[in-house]
Amino acid sequence: MDHHKIELYSVDIMIMLIDDQAIVGKLIQNMLTDQSDISFHYCHNPLLAIQETRSIQPTVILLDLIMPELSGMQLLKKIRETPSTQDIPVIMLSIEDDPATKVQAFEYGANDYLVKLPDKIELIARLRYHSKAYIHKLQRDRIFEALQKTQAELEKQNIELLHLSQLDSMTEIANRRYFDQCILIELKRALRNRRAMSVIMLDIDHFKTYNDTYGHLQGDDCIQRIVAITKQQKHRPADLLARYGGEEFVLLLPETELAGAVKIAEAIRAAIEAEQIPHRGSLTADYVTVSLGVTGGLPCADDTPEKWLQHADEMLYKAKQSGRNQVQFIALPSDDETE
Repeated sequence: MDHHKIELYSVDIMIMLIDDQAIVGKLIQNMLTDQSDISFHYCHNPLLAIQETRSIQPTVILLDLIMPELSGMQLLKKIRETPSTQDIPVIMLSIEDDPATKVQAFEYGANDYLVKLPDKIELIARLRYHSKAYIHKLQRDRIFEALQKTQAELEKQNIELLHLSQLDSMTEIANRRYFDQCILIELKRALRNRRAMSVIMLDIDHFKTYNDTYGHLQGDDCIQRIVAITKQQKHRPADLLARYGGEEFVLLLPETELAGAVKIAEAIRAAIEAEQIPHRGSLTADYVTVSLGVTGGLPCADDTPEKWLQHADEMLYKAKQSGRNQVQFIALPSDDETE
């Protein structure tokens, strides 16, 4: 609410009389002269009434029933069909006190019916009643519109906050917390559908030495380049890349056999090697390299995300112990194989 100042309509009453007889206009104007909060506008030509109504924005329309060129009933129908005027209260004025005419007027959308010339006290009472009801409606509509706008902005902000809570701020990929939620969901889905799943863990080789050599700012730039290269190798929207630690990343591959995951891991390793980001402090090469551990297969009923990540991490450790800049992998046994 504090983002939007709600401007309420003035409580001043604006009466618009549509009547072809100027004498009627003068008489009604005289009735209202001593009412300081009531303004009066007279329209003698019914053909101009809609246009003048848009301009004047009355809180009540006094509409004569019998007029040349356009009858009060016809004009009332037009008022109710025009979006800018359709909600304005209309009081029909007529010399006729015929019940059938009154019924027809209400059927066309009149809010009230007075036999002219009405008593001054009664006229003012009805004008105030209908005007205040209309003003309150406008205020409610304005407040409701502002509330809807505020609610829409809050929902947008909540979505943005949720999105930010799922991202690593530096790399703008998923963070560990979000990854932990997703792997649990995908594990259950894979088990239910009897589909394979794979996990790749990636670590930048000798990254501490890289930071010591080039500084943390360039280290951050290196991480962002590694992320960009890795993202190019994942082609499906369902594949999820997350930052799992400082220089450690994990790639979740739903519905992916181990062989396919190994192929993706090798493509990532080769693409990063081909980038040849200088790393004079590396004991593996003159440029930045990565080690990757992969696990995959059909989940078992007692599998947990921790089990899958542990196997991928063990393969990552094996890749490092075997000389780095390589992919190591292991297939998890399925229920059929463990029986």
